[in-house]
Amino acid sequence: MIQNRAVRLVATGARFLTGAALAVGCVVAVVIAVALPWPGAQSEPAQVSVTPTAGDTTLVCSGEFRALGRNPADAAQQMSAGTPSLTVGSTGVLADSVLAAPEIGESSGPKRFVGSAEQGGAALVAAAESLTLAADDLSGLAASACRETRTESWLVGGTVETGTSDLIILSNPGDVTATATLTVFGPTETSTTTLVPAATQVTVPLSSVAAGTPSPVVRVTAQGAPLRAELQSSLIRTLDPSGIDIQDSAAAPNARIGFAGIQVLDTSEDTALTLLRLMATDQATKARIVVRSNGTEVMQTSVPLDARIPAEVNLDQLEPGVYSIDIEADASVVGAVRQTTGAGAGSDFAWTPSAPELRGEVFVAVPSGPSPRLHLANSSDADASITLTPTAGGAAQEITIPAGGDSLMDVRADRVYALTTDQPVRAAVMLSGADALAGWPVWPGAAAQEPITVYP
Repeated sequence: MIQNRAVRLVATGARFLTGAALAVGCVVAVVIAVALPWPGAQSEPAQVSVTPTAGDTTLVCSGEFRALGRNPADAAQQMSAGTPSLTVGSTGVLADSVLAAPEIGESSGPKRFVGSAEQGGAALVAAAESLTLAADDLSGLAASACRETRTESWLVGGTVETGTSDLIILSNPGDVTATATLTVFGPTETSTTTLVPAATQVTVPLSSVAAGTPSPVVRVTAQGAPLRAELQSSLIRTLDPSGIDIQDSAAAPNARIGFAGIQVLDTSEDTALTLLRLMATDQATKARIVVRSNGTEVMQTSVPLDARIPAEVNLDQLEPGVYSIDIEADASVVGAVRQTTGAGAGSDFAWTPSAPELRGEVFVAVPSGPSPRLHLANSSDADASITLTPTAGGAAQEITIPAGGDSLMDVRADRVYALTTDQPVRAAVMLSGADALAGWPVWPGAAAQEPITVYP
């Protein structure tokens, strides 16, 4: 029995020693593992770059210029004051139709053009309208490009002062009703909504939503369907008509915006003939303004901007000529420039909104009008090679615009051109003559999609 007990003690001791050795080994292994570098565990997310299939391009035109106050019994009644001439061109099949305009007659609506994407490529389409009026209540030149719809648009020019008749024009080329929210920025901020039926154009008098706001900025947001928003303006001084205009929406708010095709035709010591309107859309900032002509800086200034309060800068110190303007701020801003042919009765005016940058190829439609020209401004750090080719045939123009420079190109009225550039530039179409003025920026086509990164 003593022998069995001794055997058990020996066995127990052996197990104890074995366990202790294993425990020490584990501790040593853990210490060594902590001291040594661990293998890296890196996981690259799966991703792929995809270029969406190009969609159809839909353009909406302005249509009839509307006259107010011609019916003594109903001053708010709208009538057609004139039908614009139309210039249009595309790379492929182009379908057209007419939107309803119940305020001036079902058969007087604006044109809608749809360019079909073919073989996976975006349709290049451009269209523009112009008309000249010489009536007792309306006179001047109005011209604008037909544009694609947007879910958000900024109308920077416009006024509700005595003698003005400004209309916000909303066009819905889609198949469902859209709800437009009009937010007016000024000393006070107001907001209203209006319905825009499918395939219909409606108007909202600016005075009905911006009363008491001398220099309003209007943001138009659309739900249900994107809209084309623009501003029709007319002016009467005393009893004399003094200009008409169709103003496009401005480029989206950005801390860096720019203008091309700013025309200074005259100066005045009493009236601001060239005026820049700016607004900080989110927060207060200071805008730094640089004006150039022929590649030379001719003016530099800065202006403080309160959040959501429009401000105006007088540019009448500029000599007659064509200018580009670059604006930088520390917060997003929107802007437009008002130009006039003179201060007296019978003059004409035009608002030119800020222009987006172009790169690659885009079509440009030049409608009928006096002395048509194309102004290009290169605010990049590299020289830009530009080619302008008539789509109906003819010799191409090729120019190089130095970094920070600009250039004027002669074009023919009632023509469509293909514009290509290898660097980001801003461009604007200009028309000008005796008491006739119009201008608008060239926009890139939205149907051409940029590659996007997809993470499965």
